[in-house]
Amino acid sequence: VQLQASGGGLVQAGGSLRLSCAASGRTFSSYLMAWFRQAPGKEREFVAAISWSGGNTWYLDSVKGRFTISRDNAKDTVYLQMNSLRPEDTAVYYCAARRGRYSGSVQSYEYWGHGTQVTVSS
Repeated sequence: VQLQASGGGLVQAGGSLRLSCAASGRTFSSYLMAWFRQAPGKEREFVAAISWSGGNTWYLDSVKGRFTISRDNAKDTVYLQMNSLRPEDTAVYYCAARRGRYSGSVQSYEYWGHGTQVTVSS
């Protein structure tokens, strides 16, 4: 499956952005989808994931209540709504896909999109 992320940009602290990740090539609805991020000088970290049906979601503790992951299987797209953004959310955000159960491990994901830059100014 090919993944294409978009929607990043520059926003002031407290602002919002919505990231999108469009998938193509395989049956999107059979994949668990996730967002990861990587800040300069840091390792890539898990942000959020959503089950194939959309019925289950998982979040990094620091984004709970601020970020919402969702998916539209009819459009082969997963979203990340980010509200109340903080400077520490600044990173390149990546979408990823895997078959099977939830995992927060980078190594567990088979497919990756190119990242989209999110910059939050203070």
